[in-house]
Amino acid sequence: MFDPMAELSGNAGQENDTPDAVPAPAASQSAHRRFADELHSVSIQGRQRTFYIDLKESSNGKFFKVSEKSRGGQKTTIMFDAEDLDAFIKAFQEMKEYL
Repeated sequence: MFDPMAELSGNAGQENDTPDAVPAPAASQSAHRRFADELHSVSIQGRQRTFYIDLKESSNGKFFKVSEKSRGGQKTTIMFDAEDLDAFIKAFQEMKEYL
């Protein structure tokens, strides 16, 4: 069965039909393998938040990770494929016209 989280857990391509099997702890696997390599990073200091834009690459391709951290310490993150960047830029340009 296809497991979309296999790349994160390190079980890519493995099937597990035995219900008694216990997967290895993620912490021990993370020391040996990273999910994605960081290619470039930019920080934007807003009035009340700091924004982080990271270009990363995994075995599935390049993607953007956009995070914001508020003064209260809350963090929110979205990710989108690099091929969708032009659509995001177009949307921001359109929104800018309404400012």
